[in-house]
Amino acid sequence: MKTVKLIFPLFFLFLLSFSLIKAESVNPMNDIAEGYVKLVLQIGLYDDGYVDAYYGPENWKPKDISENEKKDFPFAALYKKANDLISQLKKIDQSKLSSIEKLRYKYLFDQILSVRSRIEILNGKKLSFDEESKALYDAVSPVYDEKFFKDVIDQLDRILPGKGSISERYDKFRDAFVIPKEKIDTVFKAAIFECRKRTLEHISLPANENFTVEYVTGKSWGAYNWYKGNEFSLIQVNTELPIYIDRAIDLACHEGYPGHHVYNALLEKHLVDDKGWVEFTVYPLFSPQSLIAEGSANYGIDVAFPGDERTNFEKKVLFPLAGLDSSLADKYYEAIKLTAKLNYAMNEAARNYLDGKFSRDAAIAFLIKYALSNQDRAERSLRFIEHYRSYVINYNLGQDIVKNYIERNGGTENDNDKRWELFRYLISTPQTPSELQNSEMKNKK
Repeated sequence: MKTVKLIFPLFFLFLLSFSLIKAESVNPMNDIAEGYVKLVLQIGLYDDGYVDAYYGPENWKPKDISENEKKDFPFAALYKKANDLISQLKKIDQSKLSSIEKLRYKYLFDQILSVRSRIEILNGKKLSFDEESKALYDAVSPVYDEKFFKDVIDQLDRILPGKGSISERYDKFRDAFVIPKEKIDTVFKAAIFECRKRTLEHISLPANENFTVEYVTGKSWGAYNWYKGNEFSLIQVNTELPIYIDRAIDLACHEGYPGHHVYNALLEKHLVDDKGWVEFTVYPLFSPQSLIAEGSANYGIDVAFPGDERTNFEKKVLFPLAGLDSSLADKYYEAIKLTAKLNYAMNEAARNYLDGKFSRDAAIAFLIKYALSNQDRAERSLRFIEHYRSYVINYNLGQDIVKNYIERNGGTENDNDKRWELFRYLISTPQTPSELQNSEMKNKK
């Protein structure tokens, strides 16, 4: 009798455990996530650069196709797969989901909507700049007229030395703050070390997280993080153009800590490893995830270096390492602070150029005048716009969306611990641009 009494509870415990495992294995979002990953990988065969990172099962990768096969884009089949995944998501009862599962649902839904839009674009669908950014990135950049930029230019006119156009004077003024090429690696490593140290004070990272830095040329971007999985990143820095002293912290934070490297490592640890959410093993570049990734990477600079801490560190540590004179640093930072207000000039150049309102020459002239580019940088920026199109909104609008969400929830400069807490939460959970903006709207009411 004692034996029977013991066996029955064990038997029921076994049944309970089995039912829980089975319930997890038949979670419909898991199957949808797998379908989403495979669909993104399939699109990547026809859209170079679409798959920015993938570290999921090797056998999910489709076989490579020839250049001739790439010309035969299977629109109907891919579009149907996207629609089928959306239909499956719509059948899920969201009221039964936990708060984190609701974020997962929204993330999957918006990512798949973006995938479907990318399929349509690859098939020839024409969208305006704003329509494209909404379809791919779940956000639309505000419009700024020329007067907004002119007012900033007038303020710069009063503080920049010399005569001539603002762009020419700004370029000449910044010449004294270029990091010599032979010292770029030393300065960049010191910047990464400080950014990592500050990040680790607030965010616990996997023990094996690591990265490698490479210096490259011939790219349209300034730097790039290639995430490889297993908490490892390859960070490439483009040395073809001059790298100014303030860019060292920009790049170290944005590409490394607490930017892209930390963002990807936390998603892998908390969502892929801990929860088995395979959708985060793939990163489609032209998707809402990019706005969160770029926006948080940019805002992370202010989180890591609140107030005057950044300029103080640069003047005390990076200027000497670069062999630069810091006597004009205060005026330099005053100019940098003003030029930050011109960030949206890139968006306006892209919007008007891609919508056919600017010729190529007019777009370059606009970038020279209001983005303070010289001819070479303006042409490079336009090549970036031609290739990445409305992706440009992810840097400035993305930063503003992340900033507004965190600060409206109490993460201000006056409460830096709260700001780190919210930042850590944002980069380790499923998030979408519209969800962050809706949270802002709820807080306003």
